Amino acid sequence: MRKTIKLSVIIPIYNEEKTIADVVNRVLAVELPGLEKEIIISNDGSRDSSATVIAELERQYSDFVKAHTSLINIGKGAAVRLGFEVATGDIFLIQDADLELSPSDYPALLAPILSGETDVVYGSRFLNKSNKIPFRIHFSNWFLTILTNLLYGGHLTDMATNYKVFRREVIQSIQLRSARFEFEPEVTIKLLLAGYQIVEVPISYTPRNIYEGKKIGWIDGIEYVYTLLKYRFFA
Repeated sequence: MRKTIKLSVIIPIYNEEKTIADVVNRVLAVELPGLEKEIIISNDGSRDSSATVIAELERQYSDFVKAHTSLINIGKGAAVRLGFEVATGDIFLIQDADLELSPSDYPALLAPILSGETDVVYGSRFLNKSNKIPFRIHFSNWFLTILTNLLYGGHLTDMATNYKVFRREVIQSIQLRSARFEFEPEVTIKLLLAGYQIVEVPISYTPRNIYEGKKIGWIDGIEYVYTLLKYRFFA
């Protein structure tokens, strides 16, 4: 009998009390025939009411949702790495706790892995021409992606995408150290250096601003560039 494939959806969260329940419900609503789902919520020391909302989600969906909490805020990278450590699935998918990206894109994200085409898939916001992306986000991501491709021989259109999907053994084969948003370039660098083919698929995107809770800023962009240069010239 063929083994059921299990998908682990890893949700790093920091102060997302307004959106986390909606995100979890959307993940659970996605129909993925032949796949089992688990949701790992990695609460990175939230100071709002996120913990209360998460506890209710655990109670309501005890067969699917598991939560792990850090007592202090460390950063997205640390929260994602904790999720990797406790997840039990065959495939890992990173899902942010805001509503910028839609779980309805899961079938497209998973298809190249399930078909055996690749072991790593990124969702590209820029391959979907219907997305209305603000110029600042478009330019900064274009620059970071071009720099990544030049330094590491990639062919990406969206290195900084939040939708990254891997087979479990891929993540187990690389060592990750990032604590904050520099996780995005670090994992991409190490996948490319290890020779993995990253397949991109178009995804929908609804950007939010700092007043709506967006946390990444220009300082994180500088950290991205430093990370890209560090592993190319100094690591």
